[in-house]
Amino acid sequence: MKFFREMEEMPPHKLALRLSYSAAVIFAVLMLAAAFIGRKILYDIPSIDKLDEYTPSLTTYVYDINEEVIAEFSIEKRALLTLAEIPVDLQNAVIAMEDRSFFRHWGVSPRGILRALLRDLLHTRKAQGGSTITQQLSRGIFLKPEKTVARKVREMVLALQIERNFSKQEILQMYLNQIYLGSGVYGVQSAAKLFFGKDVKELNLAECALLAGVIPSPGNFSPFSYPDRARVRRQLVLQSMRREGYITDKEMEEALAVPLPDSKSTLLSGRAPYFIEYVRQQLEPRYGVAQLWKGGLKIYTTLDLSMQAPAEEVMEKVLSKYDEDAARVRPPPDPAAEGEVSPSSAPLQGAFVILDVRTGAIKALIGGRNYRESQFNRATQAARQAGSTFKPFVWMAALMSGYTPASIVEDLPLAYYYDGKDWRLFEGATDQYSIDLAIQPFVGSKDFKIWVPNNFDGKFQGHITLRRALEQSRNLSSVSLVNRIGPSLVVDVAHKAGIDNRLDPVPSVGLGTSLVNPLEMTSAFATFGNGGIRVKPFGVLRVVDNRGKVLEEHVPSETESFSPQASYLLVNMMKGVVQRGTGIRASSLRRPVAAKTGTSQDSKDMWFIGMTPDLAAGAWMGYDDFTSLPVKDWSSSQAVAWWTEIMAEVLKDQPARDFPVPEGIVFATVDQENGRLALPGCKKRILEAFLKGTEPQEFCDIQH
Repeated sequence: MKFFREMEEMPPHKLALRLSYSAAVIFAVLMLAAAFIGRKILYDIPSIDKLDEYTPSLTTYVYDINEEVIAEFSIEKRALLTLAEIPVDLQNAVIAMEDRSFFRHWGVSPRGILRALLRDLLHTRKAQGGSTITQQLSRGIFLKPEKTVARKVREMVLALQIERNFSKQEILQMYLNQIYLGSGVYGVQSAAKLFFGKDVKELNLAECALLAGVIPSPGNFSPFSYPDRARVRRQLVLQSMRREGYITDKEMEEALAVPLPDSKSTLLSGRAPYFIEYVRQQLEPRYGVAQLWKGGLKIYTTLDLSMQAPAEEVMEKVLSKYDEDAARVRPPPDPAAEGEVSPSSAPLQGAFVILDVRTGAIKALIGGRNYRESQFNRATQAARQAGSTFKPFVWMAALMSGYTPASIVEDLPLAYYYDGKDWRLFEGATDQYSIDLAIQPFVGSKDFKIWVPNNFDGKFQGHITLRRALEQSRNLSSVSLVNRIGPSLVVDVAHKAGIDNRLDPVPSVGLGTSLVNPLEMTSAFATFGNGGIRVKPFGVLRVVDNRGKVLEEHVPSETESFSPQASYLLVNMMKGVVQRGTGIRASSLRRPVAAKTGTSQDSKDMWFIGMTPDLAAGAWMGYDDFTSLPVKDWSSSQAVAWWTEIMAEVLKDQPARDFPVPEGIVFATVDQENGRLALPGCKKRILEAFLKGTEPQEFCDIQH
């Protein structure tokens, strides 16, 4: 009260002076407070200079040989387009719905802000709405998605700066490339693929209106989750476009009649997952995680989905059937049987590979039955015994050592002992009785190990031709050959053909006891089919960055590992495996196929690898825990069966071609049993190939 009495008693000129002084103080305080608040809000506002260099997280796409998308690497599914690549209908739909005065305002819309503030006050909520396209762009790129007055102020300031530095067309282009449209998708290009399975430039009016309609709340307006809401939103967009004069009444009615998409496109879903992971493991170390997953690369691969898809389908069908058969015959567990390995209850696994013989391009690759359950790639990472599929390396070593397809080899009993340094053959032990006598002194000895190989049928054919021994997959003939030519040469041949794994130079190497994987085995066979020229398998043709620059392109690399003549002789013998031998089920393809079957020790692995002049394909099946396959009468012929079913689909439209005959090869009709020149009385005759000068000179002297 005293203050007011003093004011009343104070002379007018002093009162005016005091009031002006007080007003100045209050104004100064308010200005300081405003400056402090403004500084607090704007001190860390980002510079729009970075917008020139702004590169959002882009999706990297992986394509098959026909440039069909098979997978993507992405943190955020996104692609960058120029405004010219985006339909005008979509541009107009977004402007009509999100910012009708976009081309007239200078970054912010005062009317929109007042309208939003009024709505916020009536609903007692924090600042929301009223954002122009430019504000939405500044918020999406630079600011956190919080709803506060401070963020709103920053958003407006940034919008003003963006408008001052970029054209309206540049702003709209950036907005359409970065706007979030649900399901991890950013930008209209990726959204078009997700919603409609097509590029954005192919969208019609109805599709453009639907995309524009989901922008405010992609989750709530999704046509897949809430089709009724999405239909209403699309209608609102079309009505707004009509009011703005972008479309006619007829166009609006036609667009309203177009049905909504009812499911997400599979265009962005990954296929051939084991192959895709194989590609990722190769490229990620070269380009880094950031560029591969965020750089918007285009990766063009060798995979052919027309081969991959039937291979996956057939393999799963066959192995599922095997699981059913195995479950019926699997004995119940016996608690008393200690130390015995019980049959596996896990699903039977498989792997399948198709390679281009001439280039090494991977056309199909399956590393297992279910990638979600197991990412272990059995085509490239498995270490399994090859069994008899390893024998072609022995036969090639024999050809290089002077043998011919008509040479006679032994299919007789033999035995080895290990003296602590090396495996040695029991000389003269060529029948079961003499073998039993020879090994008797060493039975139970800790210093000497005994190995007595045998044929799968337990029988012996005596002396047979090199061809016949391969066609019938005679184990003892393979061991005998290894003993004569030396295991080191066999190992060297395998490495030259394409086996990268370590191989032990021991007598059993010819029976496939060393560990290999299906990809390298198939590649090694392809070397023989390619005339002895080794080409390393590869999956990536080229990599292109988001600006179209080619970062890498596959350069063919060839190594002449074997002569074309020796390779042809081996391939010609391997054709007999399909024509008369253990792979005869593949003869149903009715075309020249060179192949080899294989079953490892105790039936833990079953193989079949075959090739035409154009394609080499390898099939493997077995359990991950290395237990034996329990179903009786299942052998490598089962792998032949599903290999053949797959290749029948793969090769159905390809002409049947035979392997080309190189210079220096001659043919002679010989007796199948003894390899000598056949006479009219020889019932089993065959037209055999020889390196010129090595063909037999003697005629058959056996009375048939």
